[in-house]
Amino acid sequence: MRNFDFTPLYRSTVGFDHFADLIDRAFSGDMGQNSYPPYNIEKTAEDAYRISIAVAGFTEDDLTVEVRDNQLLISAHKADDGEEEKKTYLHRGIAQRSFEKRFQLADHVIVTGATIENGMLYVDLVREIPESLKPRRIEIKSTKTIEGKSEKKAVSKAA
Repeated sequence: MRNFDFTPLYRSTVGFDHFADLIDRAFSGDMGQNSYPPYNIEKTAEDAYRISIAVAGFTEDDLTVEVRDNQLLISAHKADDGEEEKKTYLHRGIAQRSFEKRFQLADHVIVTGATIENGMLYVDLVREIPESLKPRRIEIKSTKTIEGKSEKKAVSKAA
C-alpha cells in the first residue's frame, strides 16, 4: 500500500496540502536523492541556517546557486577543457561529476549569500517573518450597562 488518501485531512485543516504532497513524494521515491556530494545543514542562529556542501575540485565558475519556486537549486558542471583526457589515473577517488541538489525552502526563508572556501560551498539562509504575520496584541473593549442604558467604554493606554 503506497498511496494514502489525505482527503479527510483537507476537510479539517488549512494549509497542509503541501505536507501531504511531501509524504506522497517520499513514498514514491522522488525525494530519494543520491548522497553525492555530501552536505550538512546547520542552524547558526535563532532564524539563520547554513548549508555546507563538499565541492572539492569545482571552482566558482563550475557552480550555480539559484532560487526558484521556493526551492534552492545547487548544481555543478565541470568545464571540459581537454586536460582530463590527457591524465592517466591509477586511482581516482575524488569524484568531479556533475550534480544537482534541491532543497525545499520553508515560507519566508531567503538565501542571503553563498561562499566557497577550501573545497566547501556555504549557502547562508535566514527566515524573515513579515510584520503582518507576527503576533500582535488586540485591544479588548468592554461595554457596561447602567440602569438599562448601554455605555461603551474603551480601554485606553496612558502614555
